[in-house]
Amino acid sequence: MNKMTYFEAQKRASLCIEDKNLDKEVAKFLMMERFNLDNTHLLLHYRDEMDEKDLKQYFDDIDRYIDGYPPQYIIGKANFFGHEFYVDSNVLIPRPETEELVEWVLSDHSSKNKRNVLDMGTGSGAIAISLKIENNDWNVDAADISGGALSVAKKNAKANQIDVKFINSDLFKNIDKFYDVIVSNPPYVADDELKYMDNSVIKYEPHEALFAKNHGLFIYDRIADYIKSISSNHHGDLYLEIGFKQKNAVVDIFSKKIPAALITTRDDFYGNPRMVRVRY
Repeated sequence: MNKMTYFEAQKRASLCIEDKNLDKEVAKFLMMERFNLDNTHLLLHYRDEMDEKDLKQYFDDIDRYIDGYPPQYIIGKANFFGHEFYVDSNVLIPRPETEELVEWVLSDHSSKNKRNVLDMGTGSGAIAISLKIENNDWNVDAADISGGALSVAKKNAKANQIDVKFINSDLFKNIDKFYDVIVSNPPYVADDELKYMDNSVIKYEPHEALFAKNHGLFIYDRIADYIKSISSNHHGDLYLEIGFKQKNAVVDIFSKKIPAALITTRDDFYGNPRMVRVRY
């Protein structure tokens, strides 16, 4: 490969990406993240010639992105709620919409010094770790059925120097205590929603964390059964992320199984109904 400056390399990468009708801003993102450069230091390096090894690495990254590989997996990290998390193909890439679920929990419980919190289906651990960072006095547990996901979550807890208890569990099977707050971003994608999804998500992100039976409602139904089983002798708040077409169906599941519960929905910043709180 011919020698190039940082500017020339980024410009060439942008053109290659644009030619495939992909997001050309990813060229800058990958350069900054791969070489740990902020905007200022990237500008300072623009006229510098790239090391041959770095240049090859950069265009290998670009080729992987053009082939459909998510940028966050390429560099092995994603930002969530102002913190950096390691991610790989064992876990979903944390989304900005899920940050709003964390914000809802915090706004409801910010005055509570002691909370027992469970993040069900923790994946990368982004929700649990973010809640614990914001409220170190809270006892936060995180459960997942995937051993690979739990390994990633433990790595993130260690990197953020946060004490979270991780539990390998098929939903509530290995959960043996009550919680004041349960929060979950479960699998909820139905087969008929594939047409709305990016090919890179379908191809590379873990399907067990994306798709659910019964038109995407299977896990909500199981969670509702659990909440019903404990609601007679324990009260708490359940926070759920939902698909943008699932509001009525999810509310119906919980209102039928737990008639006394107070159910509230909330839109995300795009105006889509994406969150449900069940106060039982």
